[in-house]
Amino acid sequence: MESKNWIGGEWYAPTSETMVISSPSDISVDVGVLHFSDESDVIAAGDAARKALPSWADQSPMARGDILYRAAALLEQQLEEIAVLASSEMGKPITEMKGEVMRGVNLLKYYAAEGARAVGQVIPASQSQVLQYTSRVPLGVVAIITPWNFPVAIPIWKIAPALICGNTVIWKPAENASLSATRIAQVFADAGVPAGVLNVVIGRGPELGGALFEKTTLDGVGFTGSTNTGMHVAAMAAARNIKYQTEMGGKNAAVVLADADLSVAVPAILSGAFRSAGQKCTATSRVIVEATIYDAFLTALTDQLKDVYTGFALDPRSYLGPVASRQQFEKVQSYVKLAETNAKRVHRDHLNAEAEGYYVQPLVIEGVDRDSPLVTDEIFGPVMALLPASGFDEAVQLSNQTVYGLSASVFTQNIHHALRFLNESEAGMVRVNLEFAGVEYQAPFGGMKASSSHSREQGQAALDFYTQTKTCAIYYG
Repeated sequence: MESKNWIGGEWYAPTSETMVISSPSDISVDVGVLHFSDESDVIAAGDAARKALPSWADQSPMARGDILYRAAALLEQQLEEIAVLASSEMGKPITEMKGEVMRGVNLLKYYAAEGARAVGQVIPASQSQVLQYTSRVPLGVVAIITPWNFPVAIPIWKIAPALICGNTVIWKPAENASLSATRIAQVFADAGVPAGVLNVVIGRGPELGGALFEKTTLDGVGFTGSTNTGMHVAAMAAARNIKYQTEMGGKNAAVVLADADLSVAVPAILSGAFRSAGQKCTATSRVIVEATIYDAFLTALTDQLKDVYTGFALDPRSYLGPVASRQQFEKVQSYVKLAETNAKRVHRDHLNAEAEGYYVQPLVIEGVDRDSPLVTDEIFGPVMALLPASGFDEAVQLSNQTVYGLSASVFTQNIHHALRFLNESEAGMVRVNLEFAGVEYQAPFGGMKASSSHSREQGQAALDFYTQTKTCAIYYG
């Protein structure tokens, strides 16, 4: 397969530079060819989006919703094929990827239904015979910049609300999710998205990002990716005085109190830490355990770790597959070496894959300093650090001891401690006796502190972001 741009309703593959994409599960297997764009493609996408905006914004929301419903049906029909491509391209196990594609289907249906929902409100006026009300209007042309770790769900949870609200879109996917992006764009095309309403530009972020902000006229930007890049995006958007939403890093903590049910806590923590090879901003990377049950928890955790199967992405037995790329592999391995040098104990799963791929054994580490990079940095790999706490108060303090504030959870049977944790945790998404890496699509998604620009996406919150409020009044006396 080849990546292609979709600009102004036309498909084409840039010819200036190409790269063969190999499977991270087995680098001897080629998945497809990536064609890189230059700034002229970004400018063309911006022109197409601006040209298409008036007619798209003028369509009824229900008509826009009908297109999203058709996209949902097509995506569901092609679920198996798209999941296989995405797993082959970036290494997420096929069973997990099928669930992600289905999440994309549900997101499309959810936002399609918003086309028939009432928007705005009537507001009393101080003067008689005046009708005063609010309405939502589109932002305009929005840039959508998406990462590789959720190649289907994250683009759709940004694009679907942007489209239903009447915006036109320039979508720049991550390089090593570009084959999947091409297939998703084809779904939208086949569903009847008009020319120029959704434009896809494939290429390197540093080269295309400048053109997006300097050579096109944008009205908003939605971004998910690294903290450094997100802060740069926010600065460029602020300089243009356009609306922006950035979802960035996380160093998320699960707190296990002395009265926790370990049969609930351990599977949820393992899943949060090691599904997707830990390549999630919501991954469980710190586990804070009350000292009186630390040994019991560690025993239960390492016992279940033995059953974690690491293998090919397309093997349905795989609990986790490889990390997504050589660059990601080298980054995670640098932390693995740090753990081998500085941790008191390192507990490993075994590998089940024999091919040459970017596999990292799941690691549980203990005995590291609380200011170690293993505890403070977002590793974005299957590495979990255990930290003991003397009691509830210290556990909360340790949980909040991070520059990030995306997600957190507590495992306890004490309702007092549960409610206090929900209140005192400095995170945008907090759960009790639940894995926090799987936030539902109908709920707001976003973090505090350095994790987010403090707006939210998914659920109804996305509609707030992709619209602006207009207050109207008319005297009819």
